[in-house]
Amino acid sequence: MGPVWHFTPGTLTLVHNAPMLTIESRGDVRVIHWQDHENRFNATSVGKWHEVLDELEGTAGPMSVVITGDGKFFSNGLDLESFATDRSGAAAVINDVHRLLGRMLLLPAYTVAALNGHTFAAGAMLACTVDARVMRNDRGYWCLPEVDLGLPLTPPMFAAVTARLSTVTAAEAMNTGRRYTADEALAAGIVDHVASEDEVVDRAVSLASAVAGKDRSVIAEHKRMLFSEAARICGVDC
Repeated sequence: MGPVWHFTPGTLTLVHNAPMLTIESRGDVRVIHWQDHENRFNATSVGKWHEVLDELEGTAGPMSVVITGDGKFFSNGLDLESFATDRSGAAAVINDVHRLLGRMLLLPAYTVAALNGHTFAAGAMLACTVDARVMRNDRGYWCLPEVDLGLPLTPPMFAAVTARLSTVTAAEAMNTGRRYTADEALAAGIVDHVASEDEVVDRAVSLASAVAGKDRSVIAEHKRMLFSEAARICGVDC
């Protein structure tokens, strides 16, 4: 089944074969809603993410992008339970996660993450691939817990995390597994803005809207200058 468009007053939503990922149009801003409980990365969700990026990369004209989760989770990282039941397929999924991170780094549009809740592990890595981050100020943590899980970051994951975080912040986050509140994440340079629960998406849309009309070809070239090495490590040709 192909994509299905749903019309509601003031919005245009594209549902990609399942309700877990939708694209809402707010003027020139495309808001990606990930609504799959804890929003974990598995074969199904990563496949949907690549479909969404195909759609966005094929969109012409003014555009910027906001990504957000639902409820208490932005994303809780890799779906390790699904990997345990399908060990043979786990490596392919992780490679697809790597490519997703690289594609997000180079997406030819200004990107903002609205961190509506817990942002852990691969979810935190995804947040590092966008141009700006707004974090909910009353609930939720940003965290790289791999040191507690006994699972070191892969080189592509490290490339994504350090594409925008300072070495000092990345070292603390990676080697301590610290759970950052919104204010702590702001002070550490992990996020750029904080907002209340009912304002976090609107704030992200406002930031994205301010850049949506700028030349996307220039933004794309600048992203290649900034992040092509990291994207190549993630398996994306530049």
